[in-house]
Amino acid sequence: MTRKHSLVRRSAAVAAAGAAALVLAACGGDADGSAGHGDHNAPASSPESASASAPASASASASASQGQHNAADVAFAKGMIPHHRQAVEMAGLAPDRARSAEVRQLAADIKKAQDPEIKTLSGWLTSWGEEVPAEGSMDHSSHGMGGMMTAEEMSRLEDASGKAFDTAFLEMMIKHHEGAVEMARTEQSDGAHGPARKMAGEIITSQSAEIEQMNQLLGED
Repeated sequence: MTRKHSLVRRSAAVAAAGAAALVLAACGGDADGSAGHGDHNAPASSPESASASAPASASASASASQGQHNAADVAFAKGMIPHHRQAVEMAGLAPDRARSAEVRQLAADIKKAQDPEIKTLSGWLTSWGEEVPAEGSMDHSSHGMGGMMTAEEMSRLEDASGKAFDTAFLEMMIKHHEGAVEMARTEQSDGAHGPARKMAGEIITSQSAEIEQMNQLLGED
């Protein structure tokens, strides 16, 4: 019995020591844990890190929603709008003056293609906060830029009729188209706005084909 009591007391002492160790470990763990927990929360509670990441993400989302563009895109739109308007003006002279059915059809195709592009280009400028060239603001004195016609050349075209009109129209429109193709190539190499670069590619393709067609028509005269 004495030995049994001795074992019980020893077991109790071991249990008590173990319990004390657990209490100490728990206390130490709380201290360490609270420090560790505080460290873990430090980045989240840091106003500097929160404020640094928020503007960057907001800026990225705003850029994505607006569509990225640069100065070359703006120059392309602002230059191509008056350029297209003059081509449409030239094409509008054909129905009453051209002798060739092919020239009249070509003029109709040019007007059909470029009128919607003017609207699209204007929409881009508006969305970018840029000024759209005013209707009727086309300055014929800016000849030489992108193959634009001078006031004198436009007057000569207006006064022509029959075969003389056909020849003048084809020669002037070839020059005009060559200017547009050059502007479109600049946009493709320097622009950042995907839809604008796509339109530039379409202009290069369609107007290059029309240049070839007009050269053929001139060769038939």
